[in-house]
Amino acid sequence: MAGSVNKVILVGNLGADPEVKSFQNGGRIATLRMATSESWKDRATGERKERTEWHSVTVQSEGLVGVVERFLRKGSKIYVEGQLRTRKWQDQNGNDRYTTEVSVGGVGGVLTMLDGANSGGDGQGGQRQSRGNGQRDGNDRGGQRTGGSWGKQSGDKEVYNSGRGGWQDGGDGSRGSAADNWHNDGGFGDDLDDDIPFMTDRSIW
Repeated sequence: MAGSVNKVILVGNLGADPEVKSFQNGGRIATLRMATSESWKDRATGERKERTEWHSVTVQSEGLVGVVERFLRKGSKIYVEGQLRTRKWQDQNGNDRYTTEVSVGGVGGVLTMLDGANSGGDGQGGQRQSRGNGQRDGNDRGGQRTGGSWGKQSGDKEVYNSGRGGWQDGGDGSRGSAADNWHNDGGFGDDLDDDIPFMTDRSIW
């Protein structure tokens, strides 16, 4: 439909460590359990109230999946831009189920870490620097990264977008196959903690 828009922007915290699934065709997909909250003052009682919404986020670009796997943990604060997607799948009893989630992949998908990069324990990842032509410096080292964002434009070329502080995905050749495999899976389990892992007093980088 011409003139329609499907875009979601979320800023919140992860309620669990990311789950990364690999498929036989080499594709991978990451799933995030993300919490956002809003607070208000009850006019009748003057009591401060808060409501939390939980969101399922899927990351389908191989480049962004690698970022999620290495740097994000439960409690990480992130900014995401994506699109709403509803998929149909079957549970163990053969019943049709439907899941609506935010898909970060394809043109316009953005993932930004707002509280710094947590290294994945290998001590070798994180720092990415921009060359003059905007392409990524292939040497990742030290568990640090400069401000700005990595992105993918047409084709599989990754580019650095200064000033965004995150990774942007323009789509890659492997995303479709990973998404097709994920289509038949239920996604998140039910064993997630209910506590809201909001973090304060953390510098961006």
